[in-house]
Amino acid sequence: MTSSAANLALETLQAEVIELIGRLPEMEHGALIQQALTTLVRMAEVEADRLDWKIFNASIQDMEGAFRVFYPYRHVRKVAIFGSARVAADSREYQLAVDFARCVTQEGFMVITGAGGGIMQAGNEGAGAEKSFGLNIRLPFEQGANPFIEGDRKLIDFKYFFTRKLFFLRESDALALFPGGFGTLDEAFECITLMQTGKSVLLPLVLIDQPGGDYWYSWEAYIKEQLLKKRLISPGDLNLYTITDNLDVACEAIKSFYRVFHSSRYFGDQLVILLKSELSDEKLDYLNQEFSDILVQGRIEKSRSLPQEAKSGTADLPRLTMHFNQRDLGRLYQMIRVINQLGMEAPEASHPEQK
Repeated sequence: MTSSAANLALETLQAEVIELIGRLPEMEHGALIQQALTTLVRMAEVEADRLDWKIFNASIQDMEGAFRVFYPYRHVRKVAIFGSARVAADSREYQLAVDFARCVTQEGFMVITGAGGGIMQAGNEGAGAEKSFGLNIRLPFEQGANPFIEGDRKLIDFKYFFTRKLFFLRESDALALFPGGFGTLDEAFECITLMQTGKSVLLPLVLIDQPGGDYWYSWEAYIKEQLLKKRLISPGDLNLYTITDNLDVACEAIKSFYRVFHSSRYFGDQLVILLKSELSDEKLDYLNQEFSDILVQGRIEKSRSLPQEAKSGTADLPRLTMHFNQRDLGRLYQMIRVINQLGMEAPEASHPEQK
């Protein structure tokens, strides 16, 4: 870039920044944007080298591109599909992933894959490009976009694994894992860790194998023998996932998770669970009897929207509030499943894919 072009670019940037700062008080998320700008200014004062800034810039560019692609679909629930890139297209595992993706999209969900071959390609094939996202990682080998998502505007190229993984978990309302190698197991353990520690939203995780397969059952045997028996995890942690070799069970585990449960959020030390339909007083008493052990104090109570939620699009949904101990996440997942069972006879307020 010539010096005159560089100067022009700098002048344009200065004008844009000044205009942005002037509009901050009127912008809905102005305070957060101000924090981001402040962080950038502070970083400029730190003794960082060229590589540090390249990492910062590339990660921000990864996120900006992904936010732009996902934003128009923010109200549609999505299922992330993980699995081996090395599974052949004529294998039973591949066809199972095709059928699974077709099943969940027929229920109104969209599908997110890593955009590569094997199970990822099967997911995009089963869902079709219209209902697919592909989160591709730029690698010197093995990973190019599969033909079922290549060229689609919902294909996103990431430079870094960590930004790619962020969006898998940020945008997904359910996780489905098929057999795979180190990468799949890394994704399985990270997803479970985030769920166990409350660092992810509440969502279903399904581990799927071909009929009669033992990949995930063998994995669980290791978990029980080496982790549970040695008290490195809690018995309730086994409720964080569902293992099945039955496609109908896998699809139902995801669909039913949103039968009554809508979403959850924290306000201070209070957990708020949003529901699609209200539970009766008798059913609420049952929840308090069965799950009082996960409360720090008080009871599980019915509630309408809190003042902090006045501007949300879900202000009219019924709620449950509780002082959850933020430790027994496996038990909390159990409670969500019980809530969905207790409300089975209530008419669904919307399709399960609608956030």
